[in-house]
Amino acid sequence: MDKKILIQYADMQQEVKDIRRRIAEIERRLGSMKGEIVSDTVKGTRKDGTIGPIRITGFPERDYQEKKQKLKRLKAKLERTEEELLEMMTEAEEFIESIEDSELRIMFRLYYIDDLTWVQTAHTMNSMFKKRRYTEDSCRMKNARFFARI
Repeated sequence: MDKKILIQYADMQQEVKDIRRRIAEIERRLGSMKGEIVSDTVKGTRKDGTIGPIRITGFPERDYQEKKQKLKRLKAKLERTEEELLEMMTEAEEFIESIEDSELRIMFRLYYIDDLTWVQTAHTMNSMFKKRRYTEDSCRMKNARFFARI
C-alpha cells in the first residue's frame, strides 16, 4: 500500500460531499415545485372554432418526475460511494496503524482521515504536543520524507 490509497480516500470524501450537496439542491427544487403552476401559450383552435393563441396551465409533471428520477439515481450513487468510502477508510486506517512512529500516525490521521489542511494539522499537532513546534511546512516535509523512505 502506498500514498495513493490515502489520496484516493480524501478525494472520495469530497465526492460524497458533492453528491450530498446535489441531492439537497434537487430536494430543494422538488419542494419548491409542489403547487407550482406553469403556463404556456400555443396556437390552436378554440372551443368557439376560431384559430388563435390559447393559454395552457398546469403542473409540470414531466419536469417533476425527471427530477425525482435524478434524485433516486443520486441517492443510489451516494449509497454505493459511501460503501466504497467505508472500505477505503478501513484500508487507509490499517495503513496508518502500520506506521511505527506515533507522531506520524497522528499527523496522517489528521491530514488524510480527518481531511484537515496542513496548516490545520500543524495547529492541532501543536495543541497536542506542547513541547514541540509544528508548521505547515514541517508537517508536509515529514509526510514527504516518510513516503520517500517506503
